[in-house]
Amino acid sequence: MRRGEPRGHWILLSLGGLVLAILLLLDGFVNGAVGEAPRAEGDAAPAPSQVTGGGPVVNLSGGAPQSRRMPRKTIALTFDDGPDPEWTPRLLDVLRRRNAHATFFTVGARVAREPELTRRILREGNEIGSHTYTHADLAAAPRWRGRLEMDLTQRALAGAAGVHTRLMRMPYSSRPDGLTAPEWRAAERAGKDGYVVVLTDRDTEDWARPGTATIVQRALAAEARGEGAVVMLHDSGGDRSETVAAVAQIIDRLQPRGYRFTTLTQALGMPSAEVAVPARERAVGWTLVAAQRAASALTGTMGAVFGVAGVLCVLRLVALLVFAHVHMRRVRRPQRRPRRARGRPGPPPGGLPPDPFPPVSVVVPAYNEEAGIAATVSSLLDTDYPGTVEVIVVDDGSADATSAIVESMRRPGLHLIRKPNGGKPSALNAGIAAAQADILVLVDGDTVFQRDTLRHLVSPFADPEVGAVSGNTKVANRGGLLGRWQHIEYVIGFNLDRRMFDLLQCMPTIPGAIGGFRRSVLAEVGGVPGDTLAEDTDLTMAISRTGRRVVYEEKALAWTEAPSSLRQLWRQRYRWCYGTMQAMWKHRGSVVDRGGSGRFGRRCLPYLTVFQVLLPLFAPVIDLFAVFGLIFLDPVVPVVSWTLFVAAQAAAGAYALWLDGESVRPLWALPLQQFVYRQLMYLVVVQSVVTALLGARLGWHTIRRTGTFADFGTREQSPGPIGYR
Repeated sequence: MRRGEPRGHWILLSLGGLVLAILLLLDGFVNGAVGEAPRAEGDAAPAPSQVTGGGPVVNLSGGAPQSRRMPRKTIALTFDDGPDPEWTPRLLDVLRRRNAHATFFTVGARVAREPELTRRILREGNEIGSHTYTHADLAAAPRWRGRLEMDLTQRALAGAAGVHTRLMRMPYSSRPDGLTAPEWRAAERAGKDGYVVVLTDRDTEDWARPGTATIVQRALAAEARGEGAVVMLHDSGGDRSETVAAVAQIIDRLQPRGYRFTTLTQALGMPSAEVAVPARERAVGWTLVAAQRAASALTGTMGAVFGVAGVLCVLRLVALLVFAHVHMRRVRRPQRRPRRARGRPGPPPGGLPPDPFPPVSVVVPAYNEEAGIAATVSSLLDTDYPGTVEVIVVDDGSADATSAIVESMRRPGLHLIRKPNGGKPSALNAGIAAAQADILVLVDGDTVFQRDTLRHLVSPFADPEVGAVSGNTKVANRGGLLGRWQHIEYVIGFNLDRRMFDLLQCMPTIPGAIGGFRRSVLAEVGGVPGDTLAEDTDLTMAISRTGRRVVYEEKALAWTEAPSSLRQLWRQRYRWCYGTMQAMWKHRGSVVDRGGSGRFGRRCLPYLTVFQVLLPLFAPVIDLFAVFGLIFLDPVVPVVSWTLFVAAQAAAGAYALWLDGESVRPLWALPLQQFVYRQLMYLVVVQSVVTALLGARLGWHTIRRTGTFADFGTREQSPGPIGYR
């Protein structure tokens, strides 16, 4: 890491990713998707007879189980699975209006989701028991899971209401005579932890919605004998309107006959189920409640972002293909006469037409480019351009043999300028000042032109409205997997974008590898700017703001050496991304400008903001949510979404490669690109944004050249021309 880079940004990114992963795991656990184990079939042996033949309330605190039943004409209404924001308040209203009370066996995750409703349950004289944190089957879950479920529920109660509870009911349990051996073992473990285990006398099975009359009938099974009972009902898990109506009828029918409806502990004369907890426990519980609520909000937000991002990506892909098709039809039809510049006078009557092959000066900034500078210069001089060409190499304080190699070439039209190291913009401006021609071509020192490249690059200048021309950059070292990924990115991403920008007249970047400029336009914008790290983007935006057209010439091919390692690629893209954001901020005023400048700002900057900053910024989160959906939700949705996305990318890639006259064979690497390369590029954006927010200035990063063009000597050894369809 270089001086000036934020040393803590990786720590921030790592902590952010860790927090995000923890919240997603918490939400997955809350929704019962982690560790849920089905009950083993065939393990249905009964519990001990003293339990199966006893009452529904079992106390194991003394070692031996002690069962108790409700006193005569005493009903303990119990509600499982809540609290629910819709049905629990309705049941509480029914109880309050009839001066009745009940026991609510709450799910800890729902307590954390509805803390105010939990407090209302207690405030109105009811009591709370534990029904585990995620409604886990304690008879099938491992012992550690059962302990975790009960502990988390207590913490949720502490955070929501400031209490712990002594009561618990195991999910999927019912009457004592139906208690199996695995359920009994789970009950024993709970009893040793100090819980009173509550089963039921009358299971209404209201969860199946059998009808209000059936629920009432099951609850009043022993009405004539005046027996007390623990009645099992549910206040969550679906439509509970039948339960609400049944509870009202049960109370209205039995209260006039002397029945009382009270809590379990009051009915049995036991100590209160709730125990107040100290402030420390409340703080820990509040943290859990807050974390779960944040996790729930996060997954909801991420789901919405996932949907919006998917729609935006589809719309962008469709738009790129439509614009590419229109661009292809427009630029490949028979050439028409150049348009007269709007608002600018044309040539006088009888005057000479513009020179179709004006003199050209090519400026090559070079810093430690000994590996490929000879190939670059040779390709620039070995051209079929009919006009005069001069090549100016500006050695910007290289520490290698760059200058010596250029001097030894001794080619007509080749000039060498030496200067102290001042950065690429400084070298470009020095070369521009020494150039003789009015048409300037700026070329990176690791780039090779084809023989016809200059001719195609200069031809758009016949239109006096054109102020600058972007060429078509190709990856030369595309042999390995990383090279193929960059080749796909250059063709699909960069060049499809440029076709759209050309049609919309809002080109944001002429690549440093190949760009043509009018000297007058460069003078108008003050030369190549040096206050951003993406001088090519900054310069292009400045030219676009003048109202001059910046066009894309697909036939002007330049072969460039792309980074050959992930580290080098990261450094290059980090500089590009950070510099692009600098340029966007610098030219933000173009959004409110009038004329051509406003057109550029209103069309280009929002597009770059959405698709090169915001979406890549959120993309790692979206990918993490897709993994979350694959593990915790319906896996079909992320799998189908990803498959369709890759298929659409492949189709667009095939069309883009066809437009550029390229083979579609490299597309086999596209699925792998989505797993590695795309995430790497997204993390570059995240790091760049963090760097910008921390106010650090990124230093200049140079890419180590491997000499892709080192053996360039004759035109036959160059990458070779690409045909066009």
